[in-house]
Amino acid sequence: MAITYDEKSTVSRLSDTERDPDLKGSLLAAGFEDPDEGLSDEERAEIDRKLLWKLDIRLVPWLSLLYLVSFLDRTNIGNAKIVGLQTDLGMTNAQYNATLTIFFVSYSVFEPVTNVLLKRLRPSIFIPLIMMAWGICMTCMGLVHNYAGLMAVRWFLGLSEAGLFPGVGYFLSCWYKRSEFGVRMAIFFSAAALAGSFGGLLAAAIAKMDGVAGKAGWAWIFILEGLVTFLIGIASFWCVYDFPDQASFLSEVDRKRVLRRLALDQQSSAEHEEFKMDYFWASVKDWKTYTGAVIYMGADGALYAFSLFVPTIINELGLICLFTDFATLQGYSSIRAQLLSVPPYAAAAILTVTIGFIADRTRQRGLCNIGVSFLGMIGFSMLLGCKSAGGRYAGVFLGAMGIYPAIANTISWTSNNTEGVYKRGVSLGFIIGWGNLNGIVSSNIYRDNDKPRYYPGHGVVLGYLVVFLFGGSVVQYFLLRRENAKRQRGERDQWIEGMDQSQIELLGDKRPDFIYTL
Repeated sequence: MAITYDEKSTVSRLSDTERDPDLKGSLLAAGFEDPDEGLSDEERAEIDRKLLWKLDIRLVPWLSLLYLVSFLDRTNIGNAKIVGLQTDLGMTNAQYNATLTIFFVSYSVFEPVTNVLLKRLRPSIFIPLIMMAWGICMTCMGLVHNYAGLMAVRWFLGLSEAGLFPGVGYFLSCWYKRSEFGVRMAIFFSAAALAGSFGGLLAAAIAKMDGVAGKAGWAWIFILEGLVTFLIGIASFWCVYDFPDQASFLSEVDRKRVLRRLALDQQSSAEHEEFKMDYFWASVKDWKTYTGAVIYMGADGALYAFSLFVPTIINELGLICLFTDFATLQGYSSIRAQLLSVPPYAAAAILTVTIGFIADRTRQRGLCNIGVSFLGMIGFSMLLGCKSAGGRYAGVFLGAMGIYPAIANTISWTSNNTEGVYKRGVSLGFIIGWGNLNGIVSSNIYRDNDKPRYYPGHGVVLGYLVVFLFGGSVVQYFLLRRENAKRQRGERDQWIEGMDQSQIELLGDKRPDFIYTL
C-alpha cells in the first residue's frame, strides 16, 4: 500500500523528532488499517505475542527441515568419499574435486534470479518443485557408474538447489520485523550445522548397507537421502506458505496485523509490488550489495571448505588413541571420522542460534560478525600450528563455531538494511550467489597430496576469514555507522526534495529516515 509523502513536511517532522524510529514507522503504517484500534498496550502486546508464536510454528520448523535436507544432500559426497566413492568410480583426485566444483557453478549462476521466480510463482509452488527436482538428482547420484555421470548429476543438483537458501532468507525477511529476523534466520541456518552432525551419523549407518542389491554403501547414501528429499518435496505443497498478503493460514484480521507491524518497523516487504528493472538497478548501484558480498564470501568460502572436507580432515588426525570409548572401532577409520565430526557441528548449531538471539536484542550484527570471526581465525590457526591431534581437533571445533554463526548473521544484516521486496530479493541473490561461487575455490584446496596436515587448505580458509569475513565486517560496520550519523544530522534530507511519491518509494533504504542496523 502506497504512502503519500510531502517532502517538506516529512523532513520537518523527522527533524523535530530527531528521526525517532517509532514515529517513522507510524508514518509508514498510517496507510494500513489497525484491527486493534482502541485496545490497551497490554492487550496489543498479548495479541502480538500470540501472532508471533503462530508465525514461528507455521514457518520456521518446516523451512529449517528443508535446509537440513538441502545441506545434507549437497555435502554428503564428502561422507561418500571416505566409504569408497572415489575408488569405485575410478576417479583421480582432480576428478573428484571437479565433481565438487561443478555443483557450485550451476548453483551460483542461477541464484540471483531465483528470488524473482519465487515471488512470481509463489513459495508454496516454487519451493516444493525445486525440492522434488533435487531429490531426483540426489537419487540419480547413487545410480551413476563413472565420473562423467557424476559430473552431470552434480551440475543439475546445483541448478535445482539454487533457489532454496536465498529464497527462504528473502521469504522470512518478508514476515518478521528487523529485530526478530536474526534469531529465526539463525534457527533456520543452524540446520546446516545439524546436517553436518546428522549427516555423519546417517552416513555411518547407511554405509553398512554395502552390498545390498548389488549397490555400494556410498550409493545407498545418495539413493535413500534422495528418496526422502523427494517425499519431503511433495509434503511441502501443504507445509510451505506464501507471503503475508496471500498466506492461507492467517485470518483476515491477522493478515492486517502482520502487514501493519512490518510497516511500523519501516518495512514495505509485505506490499504487493510488480517487478521493475528499477529494483534490479537499485541493488546493483548500492554499495552495501558489494560489501555484503565480500563478507558473505569470507564466511561461505570457509563454510564449504569445512563441510566438504571435515570428515577427511578428522580421518587424518589419528584420534583413536584419544578416545578409548571408540576402541572397538579400531580398523574402521571412515566410521570413526563420521562420528567424530558430530560434536563440532553440534557446538556450531548452538552458537548460531545464540548469536542470532544476541544480535536481535542488541542490533549489533556487525560486532557479532567480528566476534565470531575471531573464533574461526583462532581455530584454523590451531589447525595450521598445533602438532597434537587433540589440539587440531579443538581447532575444528573453533573453526565450526567461527563460520556457521556468521552465515546467518550476515544474511540477517543484509536483509535488515535492504528495503523493498524485489531489491532485497535481488541483493540477497547476488550476495549469496557470489558467496557460493567461492565454493569453486573451496572444493579444490584440500588435496590428497597435502595430507595429513593440509597446510594449503587451512591457510586459504584462514585468509578468507581474516580478509573477507573480519575485514569486510569492520569496513561495512563503520560505513553504516557514518551513514546513520549523517542521516540523524539531517544531511540526507535533500534526497527527497522535488520528488514525487513514486520516486520516494523507489528510494527504499535510501530514504533519509531509514536508519541502518549496525
